[in-house]
Amino acid sequence: MAKPDFDCCVFINCPFDEDYAPILQAILFCVTYLGFQPRLALEAMDSGQSRLDKIQSLIGASRYSIHDLSRCQSTEVGEHFRMNMPFELGIDQGCRRYGGKKFERKKFLILEEQKYRYQAAISDLSGCDIEFHAGHFDKAILKVRNWLVNEAGAKPEGPARIQQAYTNFQEWYYERQLASGASDEDIQHYPTKEMLTAMIEWNAIGRPVSFN
Repeated sequence: MAKPDFDCCVFINCPFDEDYAPILQAILFCVTYLGFQPRLALEAMDSGQSRLDKIQSLIGASRYSIHDLSRCQSTEVGEHFRMNMPFELGIDQGCRRYGGKKFERKKFLILEEQKYRYQAAISDLSGCDIEFHAGHFDKAILKVRNWLVNEAGAKPEGPARIQQAYTNFQEWYYERQLASGASDEDIQHYPTKEMLTAMIEWNAIGRPVSFN
């Protein structure tokens, strides 16, 4: 199988928890809808390869990256900051600055849930263009769409059209999962890797409105 094209790959660095799943899935949909290929740690299943090696490989294979820093703040007493996302952003920054001429073309979209909150955790990012989604999947679609259109030359599909297409996809996916023997409860948990595969298939078969 041919390797994905560097210029079409988008590395996704974000939380993988259940609360964040609606935003992650919306981001994945927007990226695939606009003709790009998401790359994320969940796609690599080789247990003999360290997670860091996987991340470095994905970063090196992707011209574009989306880094969401929404989990850099603890929410409960005794809870630690989650530093994987800023750590991977740092690796990506290092790749762009020191990796050679090819990687100088890399482009980043940095997301956060709340405006200015990142400054308390990573003050070095002050002055950077950070986008905010307020925890809403539709805003995440808007931010990713605008970035891919302006920085990656994606076709300028309107945000409302992409959001409607996402609704169509969800209905198609729900009907297909029911037809395969899944229950409503099963479908509510939407495994992200499986859903991404379905997004790619849905685009390939002409973006049907319904499964039947």
